[in-house]
Amino acid sequence: MLGMKTLTLPVTGMTCGHCEARVVNALEKVDGITRAVASHKDANVTVTLGKTAEVTEDDIEKIVRDAGYTPA
Repeated sequence: MLGMKTLTLPVTGMTCGHCEARVVNALEKVDGITRAVASHKDANVTVTLGKTAEVTEDDIEKIVRDAGYTPA
């Protein structure tokens, strides 16, 4: 996927698949985020941004916090 950017950020507080889904749903509602994959086992989220996305790492951390979890 030429031009795509992928970020993996640590996230604490997720304990199950429902937690993962909550984080993914919150992130994938944002324009510019084309995909999000959360893992409570690995305590992280991987976000794929479109090539013209203006979403910053700080934006992603705020979305995760607003969903009820802690970017580490």
